[in-house]
Amino acid sequence: MRENFSLFAVLVMPPSSLMKISFFLLTVIVSISCGAAESSPKPNIVLFLVDDMGWMDSSVYGSEYYETPNMERLAATAMRFTDAYAVPLCSPTRGTILSGQYSARHGITTASGHQPAGPEGASRYPEKASPASQFIYPTSKNYLDPSLVSIAEVLKEAGYRTGHFGKWHLGVAPEHRPAAHGFETSWFCVPDPGPPSYFSPYAVQAEGNPRGKSKVGTITDGPEGEYIVDRVTDEALKFIDPHKGEPFFLNLWQYGLHGPWGHKEEYTAEFAKKTDPRGFQKNPIMASMIKSVDESLGRILDKLEADGLAENTLFIFSSDNGGNVHSNTAEDFEKSPIKPGHPKYEFMEDWKKWAGAEGPTNNAPLREGKGRIYEGGQRVPLMIRWPGHVEAGVTSEVVVHSVDFYPTILDVAGLEPSGQQVLDGLSLVPVLEQKGELDREAVFTWFPHQIPAVSVRAGDWKLIRRWESHREYPELRELYHLREDLGETNNLASKMPEKVAELDALIDGFIKKTGAVVPIPNPDYLEPVAAIKKSPTTGLVPKQCEVAVIDGVMRVTATGKRPFLGTAQAKFAGPLTVKMRVRSPHGGKGSLVWKTEAQETFPEEGQVIDYTLSAAEDWQDLALELPVDGTLGTLRIFLPAEKGPVDVEMIEISAGKGKVRQWAFSE
Repeated sequence: MRENFSLFAVLVMPPSSLMKISFFLLTVIVSISCGAAESSPKPNIVLFLVDDMGWMDSSVYGSEYYETPNMERLAATAMRFTDAYAVPLCSPTRGTILSGQYSARHGITTASGHQPAGPEGASRYPEKASPASQFIYPTSKNYLDPSLVSIAEVLKEAGYRTGHFGKWHLGVAPEHRPAAHGFETSWFCVPDPGPPSYFSPYAVQAEGNPRGKSKVGTITDGPEGEYIVDRVTDEALKFIDPHKGEPFFLNLWQYGLHGPWGHKEEYTAEFAKKTDPRGFQKNPIMASMIKSVDESLGRILDKLEADGLAENTLFIFSSDNGGNVHSNTAEDFEKSPIKPGHPKYEFMEDWKKWAGAEGPTNNAPLREGKGRIYEGGQRVPLMIRWPGHVEAGVTSEVVVHSVDFYPTILDVAGLEPSGQQVLDGLSLVPVLEQKGELDREAVFTWFPHQIPAVSVRAGDWKLIRRWESHREYPELRELYHLREDLGETNNLASKMPEKVAELDALIDGFIKKTGAVVPIPNPDYLEPVAAIKKSPTTGLVPKQCEVAVIDGVMRVTATGKRPFLGTAQAKFAGPLTVKMRVRSPHGGKGSLVWKTEAQETFPEEGQVIDYTLSAAEDWQDLALELPVDGTLGTLRIFLPAEKGPVDVEMIEISAGKGKVRQWAFSE
């Protein structure tokens, strides 16, 4: 009433009196405006990124095995995205988040951020490629280019306090570390594909730590046995305290759920008693680690709420790629040469004890996982909370990408792009506020590594393009309608050539727009002979390689790092002689490894004969003496096929008194 009366009194004053108080009124208006501005400070930004967390790795997205109450708590106050994408490996996604650019543009295209940068101006192509490959595929940058303006640099320039905590994986040299990209405060280590150890001591090698010796960075040890997921959270909370009265950017990139998969055994033991009603997720180690990450999230949410910061904070929760389904399988452990006494042996035994033959997680109903271009590799969880702007507990089916985080943060902070670099993403604010749509046709994933491919997602359609066939993925084009076929089981490419052409054109435009370094033809490629018949040779079992008989010659082509032929069909008492007639245009070192019938496993040393093939087009005859003590059980013939195929005309294993086992492919 007093304010209303005063305003009425002013309105009825004579003009002369009004002129006298005009300056006073202007001062009041400015004062009120300044007060309003002070009561609405710039929003804080929190980016909580989990390592290797799959789309189905929380109860929020449908898991009935993992327990994630704090993720549920966040989802209840946020917008949950069902169709969010990242690159299938960590370093590319992390570079995309900080630069606002697709990996095809910023150049980090695989998880190589822990490797040396390489010489300035070096070619992005290796000098040679395997003759078995039609193309030479580009190499990845191993660091985030300092010339790029990171989102942290923009925020810092605008008055934000900036802090990075946890995994970095964007370069090891000082000029490539967090401080060089705009972070005033940091707690991290390099190199860091995973943490140095999940349990303190971190900075110095702990007994049995398979990750190696001391790490470089700002990481410091805590109390013995401290869990690194908890410690990263502690450091993040310490960052918030002194900056409560000023805007801050908290970049929290947790080490979980990456290898070496350290876990709290008390949690793991409880999950070992649990079964998944869906029948998919069964790994108690992963469940334990997810529980710890969920607790970390809960502590950050608690802090923001306790300090009265939650209402003015943009909170982004996501993952750097899809869930890992390829590591620590039964086949991995079966092939492993690691024996008792090796630093990694204890880890292997721990995994077998708790997880058995289970890989880290299961992304069903999505296909495959980390390191693959299918949905299981690149579709990730994403929740964004922004009180007063985002309706609590809503779900969005809009197709988004981690490339969108940069422009979204700029928009929320009321900042304009620096203009110094191209931004490939779009602000998600119209979607978050449910006031508009995104003005783009598609999102893209560029992945010229492992099983090289590029994909485009446009509406409900997804096209995968490969440069050459792979033994597991023979089709060069795969077309899926994801709304009807989320598991990517029905390739429609042959039935819908017009749709393939339409999406192919989008990929061509993406490559041109981003300046992607594309694969180039391999001049050393050897065209397969039409008469090749792909079938294993009786008694010889190919491992990490393929064999094919070509006009009386067995060609061995590597598919893994250590290709070999195994046989158990020469059970002769030693000593033995192994003869081979082989040729290799690349040459290299090979070996013969054996175990006797009395030995359950291959010994680590003492039963190896090494040999060397010259790089030549001519046939080479080898005769190698095997001092077998007892009866030969299994022989492995390792061939130098990593750089290119090795041709074999004859293999013979002989003992005394005419005992011979021979493979003569020319007969």
